[in-house]
Amino acid sequence: MPSETIAAVEPLPRITIRYCTLCQWLLRAGWMAQELLNTFGTALGEVALIPDTGGIFQIHCNGVLIWDRKVDGGFPDVKTLKQRVRDQIAPDVSLGHIDR
Repeated sequence: MPSETIAAVEPLPRITIRYCTLCQWLLRAGWMAQELLNTFGTALGEVALIPDTGGIFQIHCNGVLIWDRKVDGGFPDVKTLKQRVRDQIAPDVSLGHIDR
């Protein structure tokens, strides 16, 4: 039986959006997830929405905090969000008109 070589495959990036259900931020979290999936497509492995409470709205990329409503002051605009995700997963890739 021939020996098979299994190449190590690096997992695709995982984005998590933790949002407050009491503040009713599900639609905002879902819209941001949609924007990221439309922009990055198959370059992302997963975008997960995580319900929470306490006024939380945090976005992580592979465990790295890239946005915190309490620290960053509110919610990211879509341009900033896409740039921060890009900076984590593919810093040399242009986002086209968003980078202008």
